Amino acid sequence: MAGGIGFVGLIAPHMMRSFVGSDNRILLPASGLLGSVMVVYADCLVRIVASGGLRIGVLTALLGGPFFLYLIIRDRKKFIYF
Repeated sequence: MAGGIGFVGLIAPHMMRSFVGSDNRILLPASGLLGSVMVVYADCLVRIVASGGLRIGVLTALLGGPFFLYLIIRDRKKFIYF
């Protein structure tokens, strides 16, 4: 139901956790602030560069996919594979 912009809700907390730590009293508002800033900047970038031919969800997916691959590669030593 959220579409491609919902991807930002997955990216922002992971990014902010590295900056503010794991305290949820600080992490939750900081993640909301970063997520809203990311959506505004992504929307402005799509409007300037693509002139309406590109959707904002495509841009957030292009940012989110490599970010999660980075997280998986960075943390792969923590996982135990069978």
